[in-house]
Amino acid sequence: QVQLVESGGGSVQAGGSLRLSCIVTGNTHLNYWMAWFRQVPGKKREGVAGVDSDGRTDYLDSVKGRFTISKDNAKNTVLLQMNNLKPEDTGMYLCAAVRANGPPSIDDKWYDYWGQGTQVTVSS
Repeated sequence: QVQLVESGGGSVQAGGSLRLSCIVTGNTHLNYWMAWFRQVPGKKREGVAGVDSDGRTDYLDSVKGRFTISKDNAKNTVLLQMNNLKPEDTGMYLCAAVRANGPPSIDDKWYDYWGQGTQVTVSS
């Protein structure tokens, strides 16, 4: 069983930065994909960034070059550094995990464990 707790959301103006954190507890010594998704009311949940146990990453096209996902294994934490934020980045950001091998996917159908989310609001 894996538990995920997100933090770091907030309100910023366009062009600003935020860093989201996801504390992971449970059987994380096994191979896992970790990912960030965002949910906007009325829209399909979309994958933003994913990372596997070997550090390979995948990103939504619209965030490439602006967002960076990373893992701090010593602190059992997954980070999402978000720079040059845009109003369209607004949403509830959720951390997710699944036991898996190979390059990570950011398709939510694969993920078994989910956090409660942290809200990000970007104003123009």
